[in-house]
Amino acid sequence: MASRTTIDAVICGAGAAGLTMAIELARRGVSFRLVEKLGAPFHGSRGKGIQPRTLEVFEDMGVADRVFAAGGFYPRLREYRHDGSYDESDVVEHADPTPTEPYALPYMLPQYLTEAILRDRLRELGSAPEFGCELIDVSQHEAGVVACLRNQGNDEVVHARYLIGADGGRSFVRKALGVEFPGKTLGVRAIVADATVTGLSRDAWHRFNDGSMERQLAICPLAGTELFQIQAPIPMEGDVDLSAAGLTALLMERTGRTNLVVQNVSWASAYQMNARLADCYRVRHVFLVGDAAHIHPPTGGQGLNTSIQDAYNLAWKLAAVLHGAPDALLDTYEQERRPVAANVLGLSAQLLDAAKQGDMRRGRSVRQLDLGYAESALSLELPERSHGLFAGDRASDAPMRGAGGQPVRAFELLKGTHWTLFGYEADRACVPARPGLRVHTIGKGGDLVDDEGHFQAGYAVSAGHWVLVRPDGYIAAIVATEHLGAAEALFHYAERGVRPNKGPEAI
Repeated sequence: MASRTTIDAVICGAGAAGLTMAIELARRGVSFRLVEKLGAPFHGSRGKGIQPRTLEVFEDMGVADRVFAAGGFYPRLREYRHDGSYDESDVVEHADPTPTEPYALPYMLPQYLTEAILRDRLRELGSAPEFGCELIDVSQHEAGVVACLRNQGNDEVVHARYLIGADGGRSFVRKALGVEFPGKTLGVRAIVADATVTGLSRDAWHRFNDGSMERQLAICPLAGTELFQIQAPIPMEGDVDLSAAGLTALLMERTGRTNLVVQNVSWASAYQMNARLADCYRVRHVFLVGDAAHIHPPTGGQGLNTSIQDAYNLAWKLAAVLHGAPDALLDTYEQERRPVAANVLGLSAQLLDAAKQGDMRRGRSVRQLDLGYAESALSLELPERSHGLFAGDRASDAPMRGAGGQPVRAFELLKGTHWTLFGYEADRACVPARPGLRVHTIGKGGDLVDDEGHFQAGYAVSAGHWVLVRPDGYIAAIVATEHLGAAEALFHYAERGVRPNKGPEAI
């Protein structure tokens, strides 16, 4: 007979999105099960680029330094001519860190190492994925979901308030909900392989035959490993030999070199590139995150990053509702994240078109620092602003000093599961202490000193301005002191379920 348990959430899929979801729920004391039908962790490099915005997310999650220790920055692109000579250039348009953007460039870390770091962080929080545990049926009722799990032939019925489908592009959860996944196949089939290759240096991303979809080949050293990632378009039909011998033959055919030898293959896949976006992200008590909600071509390194940020957006809202906030808060997940995925789909497709012509260079558009939620019901400005950061934008970092003289960054103050309210040259007594909100005032008599002006310049605030930052590091409100009550009402509503007497009517 199947056993039965009751918890707050079931997360289906233990990839990067599911692990992020689990970590963020664990940090907030939410009970959950993280189940993965595969018997072991994914061991490939598929998503190897960590964008600057995701690095900021990882700093909050407590894993940014581990990511930096495990990976490396992208090498220069070495594009070979037919005579063996080559040109070198930066794949990533150079940018230096600034006081507002401490992580300026994408960072390389193979997906399997990123996920290993996230699993370790989850274990520190007292949980772990359940590998070999498959969701085989789900139904919904007024109070939540009923999930049937199968583990080594044993079935278990789990009652939960919510189910999160983080189970990839072929998502069982999405199909069980009957959610359509419109889009298109992009007419490109390719291989990706992690392999040991001799005959190439590790100081460059090697590219051959740029502009030829029949003969293009890219071989990139995978930071943090002794492996290379091999990428190449292949014909839309027919079998492809992904063995070491088969890949060696492919390299020789496309480069003309006999000294390039694939010694062994750690992981390899042949796939067709698609661009698809789920019709909706929520059906009552069930949510879709990551590739279950959107799939992109790999150009620009957007998929894994968008997936992690989906989970980062949803988790704090789910925890808030479980702790008493209104269910309507969860509708802002789709409202905020689905337009982001739509934009990313367009960007990835544009970059794919450029890559077909041999253009692999990446600029600011891929770094995800400019993504925001200006149209969200959780974004409030009183009065309306005309310049600087706006409600819905990503909150900037800002080096400052504490009142005792010690250095402090805005990101350090934002780190955690709380909301943060900054008052610039404002009176701390205006805001009573309350659970879940940390208040900092900047200027004379405050606990922070902005003597180099980084906060003032980054946020474009004047005396008496207050900036309310959500737990996921986005600005919920920027208000003058006379409108402070509206910002407080927004916090009360989103975090504690107290309906505001004034504030944004859209909530």
